[in-house]
Amino acid sequence: MSTNLYFVRHAHSTYTPDELGRPLSEKGFQDANRVTKLLSYKHIDHVISSPYLRARQTVEGLADSVGKDIKIIEGFKERKLQDGSAGNFEEAVKKVWSDYSFAWEGGESNLEAQKRGIVATEWVLKQFKGSNVAIGTHGNIMVLIMNYYEKQYDYEFWKQLAMPDIYKLSFDGDKLIGCKKIWNHQR
Repeated sequence: MSTNLYFVRHAHSTYTPDELGRPLSEKGFQDANRVTKLLSYKHIDHVISSPYLRARQTVEGLADSVGKDIKIIEGFKERKLQDGSAGNFEEAVKKVWSDYSFAWEGGESNLEAQKRGIVATEWVLKQFKGSNVAIGTHGNIMVLIMNYYEKQYDYEFWKQLAMPDIYKLSFDGDKLIGCKKIWNHQR
């Protein structure tokens, strides 16, 4: 029996410098409702989230809908790019993707963030073997986790993600056996 992890990149948020407490925007809440409707039919057994508010808010409706509490796992929080805000965010992200061991001052390299995400993913795979698990997370860490299993998930892939976005990763034990996009943002 496979374990299915539904990685949910959070919906659109209202920008504030408070990374941990940044809430969803009005559009983000509308899209979170669509996430709930879509995943309610996937027989979700467990709901997990990054500790960041926008990720939790994206999967809260789903947790309520399936009668589950949200388990917070630090390993699924967004990668820390650097201390303070990046002058040119996209260029700063491009740089860390071009050199996996490079880190901006006070930030995580791709290797560091990926390792954190994989430790969390492997824990989920062991704890919830054979289950369907929804994970509220963030674009960069989600793609770094996907990249660990298949290198095609890279910077260019990250750039085309929507907010929200959902990818179903299916595992046999700890071996990835399938990855499928299940969110159509145009609906």
